[in-house]
Amino acid sequence: MIDAKIIDIDVQDIRFPTSLQQDGSDAMHTDPDYSCAYVTIKTDKEYKGYGLTFTLGRGTEIVVLACKALFKIVKNHTTTEIYDDFASFWRKLTCDPQLRWIGPEKGVIHLATAAIINALWDLWARIENKPVWKLLTDMTPEKLVSTVDFRYIRDIVTEEQAIEMLRNNMIYKNTQESMLIRNGFPAYTTQVGWLGYSDEKVENLCKLYLDKGFTAFKAKVGQNLDDDIRRCEVIRKVIGYKNKLMLDANQVWEVDEAIEWMTKLAKYKPLWIEEPTSPDDNFGHSLIKDKLKQYNIGVASGEMCANRVLFKQFLTFGMDFCQIDSARIGGINEILAVYFMAKQKNVPVCPHAGGVGLCEMVQHLQMWDYICLSQTTENRMIEYVDQQHEHFENPVQITNAHYMPPVNPGYSTKIKDECILKYAYPEGEYWKSKQSNKNLEK
Repeated sequence: MIDAKIIDIDVQDIRFPTSLQQDGSDAMHTDPDYSCAYVTIKTDKEYKGYGLTFTLGRGTEIVVLACKALFKIVKNHTTTEIYDDFASFWRKLTCDPQLRWIGPEKGVIHLATAAIINALWDLWARIENKPVWKLLTDMTPEKLVSTVDFRYIRDIVTEEQAIEMLRNNMIYKNTQESMLIRNGFPAYTTQVGWLGYSDEKVENLCKLYLDKGFTAFKAKVGQNLDDDIRRCEVIRKVIGYKNKLMLDANQVWEVDEAIEWMTKLAKYKPLWIEEPTSPDDNFGHSLIKDKLKQYNIGVASGEMCANRVLFKQFLTFGMDFCQIDSARIGGINEILAVYFMAKQKNVPVCPHAGGVGLCEMVQHLQMWDYICLSQTTENRMIEYVDQQHEHFENPVQITNAHYMPPVNPGYSTKIKDECILKYAYPEGEYWKSKQSNKNLEK
């Protein structure tokens, strides 16, 4: 390990005008501008770490301020100090006696934690000259488990159990890695199903992604039942019933409403309904899960789940498919905890992705899981949305509807300099130009 001191941070508000084309639109988020709080951690050596957390436009400036507040805890520590006892450092970051009050471990402060932790993992991988999935894969079970804070989840999984899981699978690691490099990891697409798209656009996109090899498609639902029925008809007409269809309500329904609505959509044989009600309502999810079981419709959730403690409850009672998000909870350290709990509860992980940098990050996590932990693709897919990848130096590579493993060092999170110059808010070229046009109109 190169011992580098962390000396500075740069945090930027990056926003893309995706609302103009209704990209990303759903029943709850009708006009999102896909954005991120983008962190660059600087050291006294040549190494830098790049991390981010995903946002939807207004509010990003608040996350930026939280990142700067948290950096005071990170500054002047060395990489050796951090990575030799990463779980303790993670707890130090999440348990500051003053800052934790505005969480704890949830909301803006935890989004900011994710951005900084993601940058620290990117830095570690760059120092080791490996992509993050390979960094994780090459660790001994003891080293990897030492990065995870097991506080509050030892009633589900302990450090010793997690180590045993990894040890038991070591015999298959090389085979799994070879298969991953050869085949990649299966993806499904949400690009066909944004709620603001016309039926014609949905139909054309379904045809396009079928031609690209996709066999699983997700559509947004929840604003109008007649519209949902019509759009499901359009999608099933193109993709048939041999391919998978998933539906996503983005938290818009009451519990009884979700059950009634999905009963009407059951004839389209969706694999799951995602976020059918409040993302904090484990009891509501469990009721929906039980009622929809007769229709062979699963419940998927997790992209808005605030921390590992909520995941502990949902994995026990409220979900059939676990959807970790690389920027919602406290970075890789906490996400690994969720993977271990999901393994213990036999719940497949299908990561949420599609926002700025989410596809780039979650691929590393699911690839580690495939090589070291679950060692299967059964009931497992990574979400894919074909937007904003062009802004990254090392964007995802999709071949025949499979994520191909990254080869460049890091967490695939470094945004191109020209992108920052154009889309940094409010001083970027795009946003300055937009403001100038508004002033001229006045």
